[in-house]
Amino acid sequence: QVQLVESGGGSVQAGGSLRLSCAASGYIYSPRCMGWFRQAPGKEREGVATFSTDRGSTYYADSVKGRFTISRDNAKNTLFLQMNNLKPEDTAQYYCAAHWGPSTCERYSNYPYWGQGTQVTVSS
Repeated sequence: QVQLVESGGGSVQAGGSLRLSCAASGYIYSPRCMGWFRQAPGKEREGVATFSTDRGSTYYADSVKGRFTISRDNAKNTLFLQMNNLKPEDTAQYYCAAHWGPSTCERYSNYPYWGQGTQVTVSS
């Protein structure tokens, strides 16, 4: 059974940094797509950063480009999201997700496996 467990969220002031981690387990073959998504109260879930294993490519939402970095430690089956220069509009519940299918990595609706989420709160 696939399990994704996020950690690293918290409360920071604007301009600060946080590093999210997602420990993945319960599978033999690595997911084709892994990503970070977020959802703020009253808003739709949105893609923040995703990683495509077969293409070796990454996607970043325009709002986080240059500030966030997605990375993987394959040996530890862990996905990271380094978030720098955080802004109040980054406040949201952040989720890690994975899928093995052929569909694109950017859309949250393509992901069947999700972690429980970790809260990030940025104050001005």
